[in-house]
Amino acid sequence: MPPKSDRLITLFGGGGFVGRYVAQALFKTGVRVRIAEREPKRAYFLKPLGGLGQAQFVRADLADPPSLAAALDGAEAAVNLVGILAGNFRKVHVEGARNVAEAAALAGAPALVHISAIGADPESASAYGRSKGEGEAAVRAAFPGATIVRPSIAFGQEDDFVNKFARIARLLPVLPVIRGSWRLQPVHVADLGKAIALAALDPARHAGATYELGGPQIMTMAELNRWIVRAIGRNRPVIEIPDPIGKAIARVGWLPMAPITWDQWLMLQRDNVAARDGFEAFGIRPAPLAAVAESWLASYRRHGRFARPSAY
Repeated sequence: MPPKSDRLITLFGGGGFVGRYVAQALFKTGVRVRIAEREPKRAYFLKPLGGLGQAQFVRADLADPPSLAAALDGAEAAVNLVGILAGNFRKVHVEGARNVAEAAALAGAPALVHISAIGADPESASAYGRSKGEGEAAVRAAFPGATIVRPSIAFGQEDDFVNKFARIARLLPVLPVIRGSWRLQPVHVADLGKAIALAALDPARHAGATYELGGPQIMTMAELNRWIVRAIGRNRPVIEIPDPIGKAIARVGWLPMAPITWDQWLMLQRDNVAARDGFEAFGIRPAPLAAVAESWLASYRRHGRFARPSAY
């Protein structure tokens, strides 16, 4: 463990999937990390990952500016990791992001890192992509020197993406895939967390920049799922659902068992691929999916980690 530093960085949503990896990357540098959550107890699992007194936990709500100000007291950087995939996108991605940026500016914090997404666009057909684009504009207006990070789909041991398809492949005789031609650039969550931490630690270098972060592989949704079934040794055929049928399924996305919502369908009309390699700015060589994912996907094999991946 490096020597403890007096530097303090506040992570809004630090107990989430990406946030926990940002926190771990910061712990390794010796800085103090304040985890700001609506329910701080949910993030207590991070405490033993840092040194003595290195982790702090406070209650904060993006809709409650006084709680944001308190969470930023004494912090030299803020990172906003809060995001949702369903619900009131505008409240979280636009109004909440604006509140964090305004609070950081009022607190005089030297750095703000805002986590957005590839495809963020105020003109996007999807409410998610539109809210992400509007949120970026709101953050820039309140905190012009903010660093904006747009990741592709993040994967890791706790994700709900690769694991979701692995669970389906374990249970069903075939693996149906909607929008099989959709291209994405899966990024390992540990690499993403490290880049976000570096952006917060070095605002002189990264302030005002926008980085799109994707892994070293561009693959289609069908290719990803074929890799997953091989990795878990399930030998399942991957069936690409024709777009007219996928669109019809998305239209009735309100049904409990529908695998996709209409807004998600709209998001899948644009590839999720980085315009340029943002990792270069951080000196990071991102890990490919196969280099890290098989270690935890082994749990989906018939004989666990003692089984070999299928030759399928």
